[in-house]
Amino acid sequence: MALLSVFGAAQAAAQDQTSAEADAAEVATIIVVGTRNDAMRTQMRSDNAVSVMSAEDLEHTAVHNVAEALALLPGVSVQNTGNSFFGGVDGASRGEGMFVGVRGMNSEFTLALINGVNAAQGMPYSRQVQLSLLPPSGLKTIVVNKNSTADMDGDAIGGTINFVTPSAFSMADDYASLSVSGRVESRARDYDEDGLGGGVSGEIARRFGQNDQFGLYVSAFYDKRNFANSMIAGLMAAQNDGGWAYLHSATDSAAGVNPDGMDQEANLALTGLNVGVSTGYTERFGGNFSLDWRADDSLDVYLRGSYAFAETQQNSTLNQFIQNRARVYNAATGLYDLNLTNSSVRVWYTTNPEDADLSTLTFGAVKRYGAWTLSPSLFYSYGGNDRPDHIEASMRNNQSDKYNTGSILPYSGLFAGYDADGYPIPLLTAAQQNLVNNSGTALLARRAGQRTQQFSNQQKVGARFDAQYDFDSGALSYVKTGVKYVESHRRVSSHDWTNDHFANLLGRAGVTWDELGLVEGYFDSAYPGLYGIRAPKVNHDRLVELFNQYFDAEAAAADLCYLNCNTLKGDENVAAAYVTGKWNLGAVEVLPGLRYEHTQIENTYWNNDEAAQRFESNSTEYNEWLPSLFVNYRPTDQTVYRASITRAYMRPALVQLGGSETTERGDNSITVTRGNPDLKTLKSWNFDTSAEWSNDFGGYAMVGGYYKQLSDYMYDNGSTTVNGGENGGGTEYNGEIFDRVTIVSPTNGGDGYVKGVEIQLYQAFDMLPGWLSGFGAGVNYTRQWTEVDIGGGEKHRMQNAPDELANVKLNYAWRNLTLDLNWNYSGETVTAYNRVAGLDYWTRPIRRTDLHAGYAFDNGVMLDLSVSNLFEDYSYWAHVGRNSLALSDVVNSGRTTLLTLKYDF
Repeated sequence: MALLSVFGAAQAAAQDQTSAEADAAEVATIIVVGTRNDAMRTQMRSDNAVSVMSAEDLEHTAVHNVAEALALLPGVSVQNTGNSFFGGVDGASRGEGMFVGVRGMNSEFTLALINGVNAAQGMPYSRQVQLSLLPPSGLKTIVVNKNSTADMDGDAIGGTINFVTPSAFSMADDYASLSVSGRVESRARDYDEDGLGGGVSGEIARRFGQNDQFGLYVSAFYDKRNFANSMIAGLMAAQNDGGWAYLHSATDSAAGVNPDGMDQEANLALTGLNVGVSTGYTERFGGNFSLDWRADDSLDVYLRGSYAFAETQQNSTLNQFIQNRARVYNAATGLYDLNLTNSSVRVWYTTNPEDADLSTLTFGAVKRYGAWTLSPSLFYSYGGNDRPDHIEASMRNNQSDKYNTGSILPYSGLFAGYDADGYPIPLLTAAQQNLVNNSGTALLARRAGQRTQQFSNQQKVGARFDAQYDFDSGALSYVKTGVKYVESHRRVSSHDWTNDHFANLLGRAGVTWDELGLVEGYFDSAYPGLYGIRAPKVNHDRLVELFNQYFDAEAAAADLCYLNCNTLKGDENVAAAYVTGKWNLGAVEVLPGLRYEHTQIENTYWNNDEAAQRFESNSTEYNEWLPSLFVNYRPTDQTVYRASITRAYMRPALVQLGGSETTERGDNSITVTRGNPDLKTLKSWNFDTSAEWSNDFGGYAMVGGYYKQLSDYMYDNGSTTVNGGENGGGTEYNGEIFDRVTIVSPTNGGDGYVKGVEIQLYQAFDMLPGWLSGFGAGVNYTRQWTEVDIGGGEKHRMQNAPDELANVKLNYAWRNLTLDLNWNYSGETVTAYNRVAGLDYWTRPIRRTDLHAGYAFDNGVMLDLSVSNLFEDYSYWAHVGRNSLALSDVVNSGRTTLLTLKYDF
């Protein structure tokens, strides 16, 4: 096969260049891991526990981006939603994986590197890195470190993921390729949208100079995806509009009180629902480059860079049903039973645009001087996640303003039933169906739009210097030491403005979206295959025009809170030093290490108290000692047993330390909500053990166990407030004396643990005769258990930690044909803690089956067909309570088919 022969030649070239050091090579020095066999050998040789995704694995995936590709590795989970405006069903309705976690940890606990450079964290309210920016092309190796040696950054409790791009010296000389692709998304076709997309990518590698001492590698990509995905938002309705209640209540209150002894989850009832479609596109482009100079046998100099940009336009139209909650007394039980009495029918249009970019640049050298190897480098990274023009508007039958009094539809009984699969089925009256099916003329326009403009970015610049001394004899193999310094600058701003009601602005009643020019047709079904009701197609450009027409720029410019309330400026400087070494005691390797990291953080934020609106600042300092010990036993070349103890930590997000300060004044009392500069870091002792075996026929097996002992736990509740809670008080605030001052800010929880087992098996059947030798099969499985104290001794499952992760792989490669079938499973998770009601938010398990087929022609042309989510399983399902589906958010993003034509020059 032409493609695999190129990868084989590239790997051979890399091995030729480093043959003298092959046995002792560290994972960080691997440039290209071309095949699955190479990945397995790399995992076996590594000093620490790693999982490696090879170039072949990346070529044979059927996914949207590199985040989804990582889900094929053991112990790696992928989240398709985050926090802030990426949170919940809003983010999930894009229908693609965004963030990656390792070993049951939130994605913030995972450190992302590109060619060893710390990727900037551009998300506004977290330390997440949005890996959906990166396509599954232009990368040659992905190394997932499950634990950290002393020369690696210590803020990686979950793990460290390093995305490696090639150099000209790891590719065949004069190599070039060009790929073009086309795609179609099935859910968009269900809405009669085209759902089409495609892309182009290419790469080139050249060596030049009198002795081919210079090497240049360049890659570039562009792609566009058009989507239309289905959304059911019952949990959202419960959170935002009070769309829930208890079926049976101990009192006659609207939501009710769960009676003693009654199953709380079984007693939940849905009283409102949002359902509709999220349409839009994601357009990405970028590339990588590497310039290398091999001056002589003792000096290598390199310059490497990467850039990725993604623009997303996401527009969601949701039909909304809000029912009035009432109760009737049941004399037989002595309880108050739910009976809904009237209804508000609405349509809500909301957008979720994003401009995101991520870039890295590093300049460095490797100098060998006798027994010394010196490695200085300078690096820079920039990450941005902007929400430039979010806008939303709504219409409803019971609109009330200066000119409309609104009307409420009569209703009686319960609101929702459920089909055999657990999907909520609203019990709509004919009047409700008529209103929603003709919403453009039947419902009254509400406000002339609400707009949010949010901008967030981070810049990182730094330097590191590593020095290693290799011993010629004796048990001590080498001693290595180094220092690193990183300056980070984060800037976040958000401006929100809501216009008046259309009726008030126009001076008359009865204004509809249809006459305003906001409706340009209807989707025949708000959720094809489940609901028969229609949803309007909204003229986005017209809504923006109307918002701008009525936007009061002068009033906004005079509103200090509009200008400053959500502004955050943070500077974070981290200085680190380490020392480590390696002893070879026969078949036993011992690698002790010690790392020290000092962090200084300065935050500037807005205090919006009416008595003293102003910018204020605070500071935080952390000092962490991070010891580590790795012991590896290698009785044969094809066997390794590992055990390690490491210390790791995670710094709080800057918004937790210095978020904006707001006040709520009462009768001689005040409640102050703000960041907490006294937050501690989340720390972990990590214990790992594993055994790995390989054979001469392309086989690999791994069995491992891990345990993480956590302290000072922190979690994310899905918005800007993390671990929010009352944690202080008094009587004085800003020089004023009150009867009571209540301070609400983030707090640390208590202790916790993560424990689990991992199994990875793969066997190629090269030993079989003829065409049977093309078969291969593999499986990986992770089972883990978690428990954390979220505060006050309250124990819960760890947030976003699946209980099970699994992949099953079948592949076939014979002559010019390749076939790959992958089944991926991610178990249930807790997504947010609901401390008030006592019912956490959970997600159901996610299953996805992907198919890939490729054929390499003899002239260098290769044709690939990929089908992601072959059986169109739901891509997201969140619900309240572990065992109840009564209050659910669901996303169906259908099947994606991608056809790629590639030519190797």
